[in-house]
Formats: sequence, C-alpha cells, structure tokens
Amino acid sequence: MSDEQKPEADNDNPHAAEFAVLEALKAEVESLKDQRLRALAEVENIRRRADKEKAEASQYAVTKFARDMLGIADNFSRALAACPPGLREAADPQIKAVLDGVEATDRQLIATMERFGVKQVDTSGKFDPNLHQAIAEVAGNGKPPGAIVDVVQAGFMIGDRLLRPAMVTVARRGDVN
Repeated sequence: MSDEQKPEADNDNPHAAEFAVLEALKAEVESLKDQRLRALAEVENIRRRADKEKAEASQYAVTKFARDMLGIADNFSRALAACPPGLREAADPQIKAVLDGVEATDRQLIATMERFGVKQVDTSGKFDPNLHQAIAEVAGNGKPPGAIVDVVQAGFMIGDRLLRPAMVTVARRGDVN
C-alpha cells in the first residue's frame, strides 16, 4: 500500500483510530470489572470458609478432653450400677450418702459435658451403624429384629460428630416373641 492511499483511507473516517482505542478501552474496562467481581466473590468465599473453620474449631476444641472425660463418666455409671436400687434403700445412711454423692457428681458431669456440646447418643429404637456398635445379637424379648435391647456403654456426640459409638446388644432376626 502506498503512502498516497493511506491518507485517503483516513480521510474516509478521520476518527477511526480514536474509535479503535475507545473500543479497546471499553473491552479492558469490562475485563477489569469482571476480574474485580470475581476477586470480590473469592474474598467473600474465603471469609465464609474462615468463619466456618473458626466456628468448627471452637465447637470441636474440647474433643480430646471430652473423650478423656468419657472414661470418668463410664466409671460413675459402673459404680452406680454395682449397687442395685433395693440394696441402696437398705444400706447404711453413710453408704447411702456416698451413693447420693456419686449420683450427683455423675449428673453434674453429664450436664457440664452437654453445656460444651457433648450429648449422649440416642439408643431408643433401631440399631444405626453410624451411631451404634453392636457387640452381640440377643433374644429380642418382644422387640423387633434390629432393635436395641441393651446398652452396654453409652455413646456420645460432640456437635454433629460421633465422639464414641454406643455399644449395644441387638435383637436377632426371627426371635420376636
């Protein structure tokens, strides 16, 4: 293309170069707007994730401590189960006072654990492998197959996480009386 033809093309649209620059700038502005919106969305997602992680860390911070406290709760339950109710009534007043103290301490321990989000697993109803650990199948004694017959060791949840499954016996199939 010769130099003489160029000015003629420019003479047809003297602002073509400015329009081209303007269009390029508009495209760049749109691209920057899009990048800004994506960056803001990413920052918001990071903030939400951090808030969720902070809440979970706070909720589950006592997990190890709670797991250790379960052994103490088990020992209180065993101590109370070792003395049947009939024997308690006939017991010496001092022994009865000790048993009352053990019961009160057990209740207080369970209530304190509940304040920190640690709750007993529900063992009424059917066996749930997500919450219960079956240690034996036994005669149902009128309960339907798969129903929990007896709780050997209480299970606990912390928040929505299983801390320890409940150890249970389950009614065997074909044993409904």
